[in-house]
Amino acid sequence: MARVAALGAVIGSAVLVALLFFGGGDGYNVTARFVNAAQLVKGNEVQIGGVPAGTVDDIQISSDGRADVTIQIEERFTPLPAGTRAVIKQRSLSGIANRFVDIQLGDGDGAKIDDGSVLGEDSTDTAVELDQLFNLFDPVARVAVQDFFKGSRKMIAGRGQQLNNGVKYLNPTLSTGGRLFRELSRDEVLLEQFLEDSSTLVGALAERRSDLTGTVRNLNATFAALRNEKGALAESIDRLPPFMRRANSTFVNLRAALDDVDPLVEASEPVARRLGPFLAQARGLASDARPTIRDLSVTIRRGGSGNDLIEFADSFPALARTALDARRINGERRRGAFPESVEAFKAAAPQIAFGRAYTPDFVGWLDDFSTTGAYDALGGFSRAGIYFDEILNGGPVRQGQFKRCPGGAEVAAEDGSNVLSAEEQEQLDCVDSHRGTGP
Repeated sequence: MARVAALGAVIGSAVLVALLFFGGGDGYNVTARFVNAAQLVKGNEVQIGGVPAGTVDDIQISSDGRADVTIQIEERFTPLPAGTRAVIKQRSLSGIANRFVDIQLGDGDGAKIDDGSVLGEDSTDTAVELDQLFNLFDPVARVAVQDFFKGSRKMIAGRGQQLNNGVKYLNPTLSTGGRLFRELSRDEVLLEQFLEDSSTLVGALAERRSDLTGTVRNLNATFAALRNEKGALAESIDRLPPFMRRANSTFVNLRAALDDVDPLVEASEPVARRLGPFLAQARGLASDARPTIRDLSVTIRRGGSGNDLIEFADSFPALARTALDARRINGERRRGAFPESVEAFKAAAPQIAFGRAYTPDFVGWLDDFSTTGAYDALGGFSRAGIYFDEILNGGPVRQGQFKRCPGGAEVAAEDGSNVLSAEEQEQLDCVDSHRGTGP
């Protein structure tokens, strides 16, 4: 009996092992047809949404040279919806047999994929191997790529944290760039025209590279001068925000002015149409003026030294020296024109403030010269006479009037609206009784 029992145990174990090794095909299986298996091997993992969902059960070569990969899906993920795609992907590090199949579920619209079905090539993708990429390069390009990676290693050596910070902000940049290229691809004709115009611009710049070099050199000198005056530049930047606030108010008020300009623009449309023939003639003038402009260009910039207007202008003392640098004149040290002007304006501020109140009187005095005559049927006329009498309006001559107040040329109003208070008269050092009119 013991022998019979032992023999039964052996037979049962054999049956169990056979079920484990040969009975696994009863689950849910789908065959995915790939262009190539991309180093996929039997037993590789199958994932759905990054979660293990099955294994690669078998790999066979089809009659047309494609790879038929049979994948077994766990029961909890079955059946797969229609529209599902299978993609062979690599893990984070490159290596051999480190592939897995990523199942991307479709919406299916309620339809399901039956057990044993085949996903065609239109529903599968194969990972791109590094060897496929490197095979695109010829030997010279491969050496250049190697040098590029070597140079990149030297460039980022010791700058790992900076590189990490750059990668951190790379995603927003790329997403924004994606939106940009989507907008560009909406109008391919306009994009093509832009690229052609850009090519023309780059070609024109290449033809004038010597002039461009001179421009860059002059810009270098300009920025060097700005660097030397960084104190004044910092002060200008400090004053910029208040200026921008005032400019904002100006621009807001400008909107109403633009509305007022609309009638002028509408009235100008008939005139603008008449400008067509004139502009056509002007085009011919511009064409004929090309030799003149070319000769003028030679006059401004000519090869050699000391023979063109630019070199003549360069021989003048720098404006910054005259405006800012201090120098000694007739044994006396003098500041630049700008500092002297600033001090002069500061010193004149009290006098300017004192004279501001007399602005209406001064403007009225100037206006008298614009109304010296009258008009009749024959046009404008005026009369002039010479008086030898100091008394023009009768009465005695008003004497001792040396402190006339602003508005003192007018008669004092009964309500006293144009009469300054005693405090104001003291502040302006004037006397209200010194008026040019009245008793």
